Amino acid sequence: MSDDRMIAKLEMLIALAREKHFGRAAESLGVTQPSLSTGIRQLEDQLGVKLVLRGSRYGGLTPEGQRTLIWARRIVGDARRLREEMRFSREGLSGHLRIAVIPTALTWASHLASAFRGAHPNVNFTILSRNSAEILDMLENFDVDAGISYLDNEPLGHVSTAFLYRETYAVLCRPEHRLAGQKGLDWSDLAGEPLCLLTPDMQNRRIINKAFMEAGMQPKTVLESNSTVVLASQVEEANLVTVLPDQLACRLVSGRDLAMVPLAIGEPGPSVGLVAPWQEPHTPVIRALLDAAAKVAAPQD
Repeated sequence: MSDDRMIAKLEMLIALAREKHFGRAAESLGVTQPSLSTGIRQLEDQLGVKLVLRGSRYGGLTPEGQRTLIWARRIVGDARRLREEMRFSREGLSGHLRIAVIPTALTWASHLASAFRGAHPNVNFTILSRNSAEILDMLENFDVDAGISYLDNEPLGHVSTAFLYRETYAVLCRPEHRLAGQKGLDWSDLAGEPLCLLTPDMQNRRIINKAFMEAGMQPKTVLESNSTVVLASQVEEANLVTVLPDQLACRLVSGRDLAMVPLAIGEPGPSVGLVAPWQEPHTPVIRALLDAAAKVAAPQD
């Protein structure tokens, strides 16, 4: 089996471990399901071990398959870095960057992409909104090249990071709401207030829940969404109240009939930044992206 064919088979194993379904894994790679099944069997024959538990459907990886998956990710990652290095030597900085971003940091992702493309116009971007756990999974499975997520609130694993900003929070409400017009609010001011908040799978929601708990109260959540646009619309249309990072809140207030009031926090907010798989060396485009993140970052307090 040639090196290229071996790498293709390893990519099939990675896709199967990610999707846990032969059909979906084949679709994600743009191949037929029989081709994927044949490729996995050829890889098993080449390595002399059974990698996948099969019955009427996918049954998981064997212990040998789990160990092979670790090597597969390493080998496929190294091969991609080599191709990127050679393309850089031929064409300069170019390519397509895929970034997964927590919803509350999408404005920062746009800012970073604009700054980066201003310096490197031959690099294109795809920006996806995902929660923090999904971002780590996507990085591990090579579904994205980098992410923007929280840096210090939950474990990240073995990654490279570049700080972007610290979150501080604001309350969004309608201009006639009793909370509007105040210079600042405490979490206790939201007691009993009907709220619309991000869904519990979002790390931002877990941070907010913790803040309420430390204030000795439970949020009265009447609507949840994984979209900050939906939250702002519910504030405007249903007279609900939401809590969001203040920089994002500023964007959402613009052009809407909404008021924004700062929310006091007793300690520095969680840090958010660029996250990339730890590699030595990084590809030229990821090195440049980490450098760009450091240049656009807010001052650290």
